[in-house]
Amino acid sequence: MSARFEELDWRRTPIGLVSLRRRWDRTLDREVHEIKLDDEFLMSDLFTVAEVELARLGLAASSAAELDVVVGGLGLGYTAHAALADPRVRSLHVVESLGEVIEWHRRGLLPLGAELTADPRTRLVHGDFFAMADSGTGFDVEQPRRRFHAVLLDIDHSPKHVLDQSHAGFYEVEGLRRLAGQLRPGGVFALWSDDPPQEEVTAALAEVFATVRSHVVTFDNPYTGGRSANTVYTAVLE
Repeated sequence: MSARFEELDWRRTPIGLVSLRRRWDRTLDREVHEIKLDDEFLMSDLFTVAEVELARLGLAASSAAELDVVVGGLGLGYTAHAALADPRVRSLHVVESLGEVIEWHRRGLLPLGAELTADPRTRLVHGDFFAMADSGTGFDVEQPRRRFHAVLLDIDHSPKHVLDQSHAGFYEVEGLRRLAGQLRPGGVFALWSDDPPQEEVTAALAEVFATVRSHVVTFDNPYTGGRSANTVYTAVLE
């Protein structure tokens, strides 16, 4: 068993104090890693089923024989790690706004860090996903206007509960159209949400994409004694 609680690192950033901690959870009888911004929890590996399903469902929606993939939000790495498990993935760009999170992975302070950073397909990009999605150059500064087969996004709590109000426009029809311009024909956009399926989100996606589905992902929650759920939206271009 590890120490009951350990703060592995903390940094002052322009958006507040970011800290990484590791603790032993008695309920789950396992080690838990958490990232906090000031007093708010940003990321935790308590429940990662939906993060994995974001990659699985998103990539399953693509019929391409080979895949160039963008993940928006590195976090603790579970979506990126699950994407790499698909043998069709030949390149993976992971965009993370907090350079500290990227550094923690590179230093091996997070459980998946060594594996992610050692995979030659992976490129960890320090940048603003939403600015890149809205830009003319796109997600690969070395190959401007490069198009991808899939974009998997897990940054905001949901399209209606964003971490920063500047993100809100991305989830509207015009923002989604700009994102779609960075996908190949038949490309896939997959989105994680902490809210139940929302008709307005599905409707906005349907204005841009040919096929839209909302998947309810359930998982056991030992804290409530029942099951909890997240939503994964998948949207496919013609």
